Amino acid sequence: MSIYDYKVKKRDGSELGLASLKGKVLLIVNTATGCGFTPQYEGLEKLYSAYHDKGFEILDFPCNQFGHQAPGDNDEIHEFCTAKYKTTFDQLAKLEVNGDKADPLWVYLKGEITEDTEPKGLKNKMAMKAIEKMPGVGKEPGFIKWNFTKFLVDRNGKVVGRFGPTDKPEEFEDKIKELL
Repeated sequence: MSIYDYKVKKRDGSELGLASLKGKVLLIVNTATGCGFTPQYEGLEKLYSAYHDKGFEILDFPCNQFGHQAPGDNDEIHEFCTAKYKTTFDQLAKLEVNGDKADPLWVYLKGEITEDTEPKGLKNKMAMKAIEKMPGVGKEPGFIKWNFTKFLVDRNGKVVGRFGPTDKPEEFEDKIKELL
């Protein structure tokens, strides 16, 4: 299977076939509006604004699996993001990334790269150690540990990077530029 074989739900309930994004560099992220990492929306928007015209897309999937930090429906989440963080990229439909109800795209992504990058800096390492001790955080390969796990996909549909919740979008901007 290829990433282009998957379809996901848009915010309005319609389907988006990822085949329609062939030739684009994708950043796929599970997000939440009430998380300590939510300010990463600012960095995501900066990347989107800088590189969208060059073939860069962000697929933002709200996920309420981690501490119920993505309350509200799809439209409420979208309104929050556009009002607070001035996002111009769209949010897709809320989904699950782990467990029996994990979206098939996320099962595929987790299988392609099973581990987050090693957090840099003492503060980030401490944050990830705290997350890993939280109830419901699994240890099996590929398990998404928290909100704002990010997957980078090249123009050919190959998953080329996985970045953990503590990795800020600007920290891997050079990698995005290389792919564009």
